[in-house]
Amino acid sequence: MKITYFGQSSFLFEIGEHRVLFDPFITPNELAKDIDIDSIKPDYILISHGHQDHVHDAEQIAKSNNSTIVAIHEIATWFGNKGVEKTHPMNIGGKVTLPFGTVKMVTAVHSSSLPDGSNGGVAAGFVVETENKTFYFAGDTALTYDMKLIPEQFDLDFALLPIGDNFTMDIHDALVAADFIQVDKFIGMHYDTFPYIEIDHEEVKEVAQMASKELILMEIGQSINL
Repeated sequence: MKITYFGQSSFLFEIGEHRVLFDPFITPNELAKDIDIDSIKPDYILISHGHQDHVHDAEQIAKSNNSTIVAIHEIATWFGNKGVEKTHPMNIGGKVTLPFGTVKMVTAVHSSSLPDGSNGGVAAGFVVETENKTFYFAGDTALTYDMKLIPEQFDLDFALLPIGDNFTMDIHDALVAADFIQVDKFIGMHYDTFPYIEIDHEEVKEVAQMASKELILMEIGQSINL
């Protein structure tokens, strides 16, 4: 499984022959100015919630590539009304089997509204179960006891957790979350894009190491295999 990072909470997963993009906020992000969104070409776009820093490029990318947007009902409907031809609406607790694996929508504790002020439903995370790996994309969330339900249903290989604080968990809460979901390895996200969420990279890595967790902080444009 190849993972490429585009900044903030935007990642492309290449799962077999399928390309799955999460939370595309790229073109307004000065840190991601070298990323060409025309080169991404996802089959599916999974959106955790409606805030601008998670949906900004979704319409353009979806229309350019005939991608399917997978999101909570209100967000899927909003994109459908904007002319995105392929959407799949979901809600918390539901799951869908797609060509690359099974996607379950799980709780996230966060607000959600769309850029024009429309109702964004509620924020969500995703557990994605593929043939070879199972992972949790937490979206924007506070630490919540609901995370303890995830390992009762899934054996996770890794997770993607926000660590920027202010709007989401910080590294300390993320480490508790990692214990709740029973993973020793997680990719950090939702940090550095804005002054409110700037972090000290060496400090958070040290904190994670002291907790015996492997924290992966990817460079924008970097790809790794997990």
